Amino acid sequence: MNDNGTSDMQKAEELKAAANAAFQAHKYPKAVDLYTRAITLNGNNVVYWANRAFAHTKLEEYGSAVADATKAIEIDQKYVKGYYRRGAAYLAMGKFKEALKDFKQVARIVPKDPDAMKKLRECEKAVQKMKFEEAIASGEHDRISVAESLDYHTIEVEASYKGAKIEGETVTLDFIKSMMEEFRQQRKLHKRYGFQILLQVRKLLMALPSLVDVTVPENGQFTVCGDVHGQYYDLLNIFELNGLPSNENPYLFNGDFVDRGSFSVEVIFTLFALKCLYPEGVYLSRGNHESKSMNKIYGFEGEVKAKFNERMVDLFAEVFCCLPLAHVLNGKVFVVHGGLFSTDGVKLSDIRAIDRFSEPPDEGLMCELLWSDPFDGLGRAPSKRGVAVAFGSDVTKRFLADNNLDLIVRSHEVKEEGYQIEHDGKLITVFSAPNYCDQMGNKGAFIKFKAPEFKPDIKVFEAVPHPNVKAMAYANNLLSLFG
Repeated sequence: MNDNGTSDMQKAEELKAAANAAFQAHKYPKAVDLYTRAITLNGNNVVYWANRAFAHTKLEEYGSAVADATKAIEIDQKYVKGYYRRGAAYLAMGKFKEALKDFKQVARIVPKDPDAMKKLRECEKAVQKMKFEEAIASGEHDRISVAESLDYHTIEVEASYKGAKIEGETVTLDFIKSMMEEFRQQRKLHKRYGFQILLQVRKLLMALPSLVDVTVPENGQFTVCGDVHGQYYDLLNIFELNGLPSNENPYLFNGDFVDRGSFSVEVIFTLFALKCLYPEGVYLSRGNHESKSMNKIYGFEGEVKAKFNERMVDLFAEVFCCLPLAHVLNGKVFVVHGGLFSTDGVKLSDIRAIDRFSEPPDEGLMCELLWSDPFDGLGRAPSKRGVAVAFGSDVTKRFLADNNLDLIVRSHEVKEEGYQIEHDGKLITVFSAPNYCDQMGNKGAFIKFKAPEFKPDIKVFEAVPHPNVKAMAYANNLLSLFG
């Protein structure tokens, strides 16, 4: 019994009910907290563990989801929902083989459940497809890249095409404005111009170092945006609020331009075209979603295939491998998509030395730059995502001191107010996709800096309406099967 005469088990059930309500309201951090309190009172209830696993999945904390589902299975080896939850988390991580093992276990426990059998068959098909693609990829070492074999001049523009056109070789502001309006009206860019933009931006990006130094002149301004995630109409709103990018109004977009939101093609062509027009007015960092594995699961690959073709999917993958990994603004502010490292002593020169022209590896500096997260504590901890590391305020302060920097700006995590200041003011998370995935209800934000002081001025904004195409419309259908 606790102080008010209620048993711990009763109190735990009340907390579970409150957590379920928070979950239904898309308040996933609150749900995790309430399930955690229920688990503290009654750690042998498998439902609490499985429900918290599902809440972690919604927060993209797949490592934590796997750990919670595994705990539920340890308590009850025949608890079907534990295998479901763990399998779904593995799917979200792209670990199809591990997911398949869990769905096979579900089928053994409930062999006559038609829903379980349907999901098992879908997962088996996905694994077979993955094995086939791996077999093809293993023989592709000598394959000529799309970029090196494609001549966009040979692609005919039909007389019936009335959309935005690039006259000659140069991307102009008039073209970009026309293209953005066409996109706003849900009309497509001709593939010739899409390929042209991709080839031109690839050339620009390839010439950049892995760590880009940006110099903002005296009294100049600079804007940093976080994840946009295919939310094109919110990107247009940022430009309404803060002006179009230009050499006088420069922007850095800090990764995760694509996936989840269903207007990723429109976002990425807008940003890439602006980069072509203003090489020193638009800076782009790679995020963890600028990768083949993420694009295959979270919608970008499906969207490019639906709006263009497979060849363009391959060219996007090549261009994403050219994106820089981090930026330093005026020698003071370190901007990176994810975060810091599993070891101390990393210098800016180590980041400059990274050979980034590949798909992101599963470990090492490049992986950690794209995937790590801060946490409210000291030292390091396992990442909730199951990839890279969680780092504390002491790690942040040591990295800044070692490299004579003042501040870290990173993105990678949805925040209710669009931003969060942590680690005694030395680290800011900025996230620029409001009402993320059409359901989180969060605000978006961007950060403005002015030289020479370079103090962060955070601007918060709300989501704007978009056409009736839901988030994840092009995502791998396995994800929708598992909620």
